[in-house]
Amino acid sequence: MDKYDELVQCGNFAIVDAAMKCRDVLSSHKLAVVSVSGGADSDVMVDLVTRTNQATEIIFTNFDTGIEYDATKDHLRYLEDRYGIEIRRIRAIKTIPVCCKEYGLPFLSKMVSHQIEILQHGNFRWEDEQYTKLTNMYPNIPKSAIKWWTNTYGDRSTIYRIDRNPYLKEFIMEHPPEFPISDKCCVYAKKEPSKKFLLNIGADLCVIGVRKSEGGIRSTVDSCFSHGDKYDIYRPLFWMEKQDRQEYEEMFGIVHSECYRSWGFVRTGCVGCPFDRDCESQLAIAESNEPRMAKAANKVFGKSYEYTRMFREFRAKRLLEDEERALKTAKSRSDSLKKSIEMIDRKTGEVIKRYASQIDAEADTGIAQSSISSCIHGKRPSAGGYYWRFSDEA
Repeated sequence: MDKYDELVQCGNFAIVDAAMKCRDVLSSHKLAVVSVSGGADSDVMVDLVTRTNQATEIIFTNFDTGIEYDATKDHLRYLEDRYGIEIRRIRAIKTIPVCCKEYGLPFLSKMVSHQIEILQHGNFRWEDEQYTKLTNMYPNIPKSAIKWWTNTYGDRSTIYRIDRNPYLKEFIMEHPPEFPISDKCCVYAKKEPSKKFLLNIGADLCVIGVRKSEGGIRSTVDSCFSHGDKYDIYRPLFWMEKQDRQEYEEMFGIVHSECYRSWGFVRTGCVGCPFDRDCESQLAIAESNEPRMAKAANKVFGKSYEYTRMFREFRAKRLLEDEERALKTAKSRSDSLKKSIEMIDRKTGEVIKRYASQIDAEADTGIAQSSISSCIHGKRPSAGGYYWRFSDEA
């Protein structure tokens, strides 16, 4: 049984489907560039591609952002030895430190950083105004950024709304960023070098190891394959869930970098990247294993770390206040349900009957407790044809 047959007979539909699609896509292209990051998804992608490729010319690449773990570099050499491949190291057009200095620091997520950068360039003053008013006040700011700020995009689940991150807007209004924020580090350290390389060698396919279930920007793409004017983009692991990837790793003996095996990371990338939710905990681990790189990350991203901490503390406080408010409201409602009430004749205003609670009144009359409560609190004139009030009221 060859390596491809092992894939298509493994019993996991997601893996089988990925293998068959991968063979078809590769066979329909002449020159493919496979971007190897050294992360867990990338490891599985390299194994999948080498098992399914028949005759397509493949160039494996790694884009050095200027702030990479030594463990990742060691792992790239391991992959070369295991699969008998060469991974071309390609330098960033502008390294991460340079991008951060020239454009701004990454903060929270690529989407958040991108929108804040646009607003900062337009000298936005972080006002809480309606969309129409803000577009008139700031005619030079792209409307997409103002839509993001004002939550004008309809679907509350979309990443194109600031309230996707609870209390971020309120935080920024109280604590406007005092340093430039940008997502350009990814653009010039990874995306643009990749595009330039693909065009220079005349590749017709770019292969990247991303999964839709990871969320973020990835979740906005609807397909594992995208046609392009110059080259196509293929995401062979796109429909795999985390458990599918883990099953693949167990079946085919995938070995990840030291970052995963010994340090306990669940994902890797640039050292201390602020886009990673666990960046500070990972940085603390890195300080014990690669103190030189951890020190470099703190020097580059320090202001972003501090601002992120401020936001998380702000959000935690607001969420706690919300919880306390909800508990207080629930207690008040519970207390009100236990208070004695009176049924009042609408014509005479006389008390017809007293009940120990709203629940008792509902049981006796069949009138919904919610309707009785609404009447008591002035939200409706009557319930069941009667007025209602707490018995201790005049």
